[in-house]
Amino acid sequence: MELHDVVIIGSGPAGLTAAVYCARANLKPVVVEGMLAGGQLMNTTEVENYPGFPEGIKGPELMELFRKQAERFGTAFVAGDVVKVDLSARPFGVFTDEQELRACAVIVATGASPRTLGIPGEKEYAGRGVSYCATCDGFFFRDKEIVVAGGGDSAMEEALFLARYGSRTTVVHRRDAFRASKIMADRLLANPKVEVVWNSVVDAVEGDGAKVTTVRLRNAKTGTVSERPCAGFFVAIGHTPNTSLFKTILPMNADGYIEISGSSSYTNIPGVFAAGDVHDHVYRQAITAAGAGCRAAIDCERWLESEGH
Repeated sequence: MELHDVVIIGSGPAGLTAAVYCARANLKPVVVEGMLAGGQLMNTTEVENYPGFPEGIKGPELMELFRKQAERFGTAFVAGDVVKVDLSARPFGVFTDEQELRACAVIVATGASPRTLGIPGEKEYAGRGVSYCATCDGFFFRDKEIVVAGGGDSAMEEALFLARYGSRTTVVHRRDAFRASKIMADRLLANPKVEVVWNSVVDAVEGDGAKVTTVRLRNAKTGTVSERPCAGFFVAIGHTPNTSLFKTILPMNADGYIEISGSSSYTNIPGVFAAGDVHDHVYRQAITAAGAGCRAAIDCERWLESEGH
């Protein structure tokens, strides 16, 4: 069986940037793309905050450019999901449904997935008014009606950020008090551009076929249904890191994000590195994920060299 220098699990900005750097270091990386190749940007229409694209670029197009650049330097790609890993001894084992890969080093870049509400219209209008990232998409809704679903700190942060853009930002929360920290909740409630609809849930997202136009609200106590005009609907109920493969193998925090050593990309297993949203629960941007992929590749190259590889 062929022994690879490095196998990269994941093909979002972190995984593909790691591949570019590893390939240019002549490490001949293999990227296991996953069924959802390209990561979260594949569900994004316009990306306007990635440097180098002054007119913006569509998310899938940006990821295709990432992939072509990695491929240009000799990266190999394997389709499908990783179903099992063996990190107990080197060479490490990475298994898909169809094959087994052996590697001297592994970079974990499996990302995170936004939690969804699972309501009618949410999936249909994703990227066309439904968003999971205020800093990514808030700009598109300048002077428009915005609705945010959630009640934790992340929802407060998203709503406060969106209030800079929207004509009105409405936070819909299923209870009569926020779960967020008091300082964040107080800051939100003091903002004159933010309105709160308590004891309510968003039941459906409605649109004209091209974009979101309204959300349907239901009072959780009375059952009363109402509609609210809405151009941008932001779901802010958190993210789930894609780390189930590594439970009991790699250390994680209480929310399931992989823990790394300081500002490096090292995990607790020598030769295993983590990059991107799989460990970053703070920034969650394409540019920060790409930077983390660069860091993991450089750490990996230096580690392999120190091992005499």
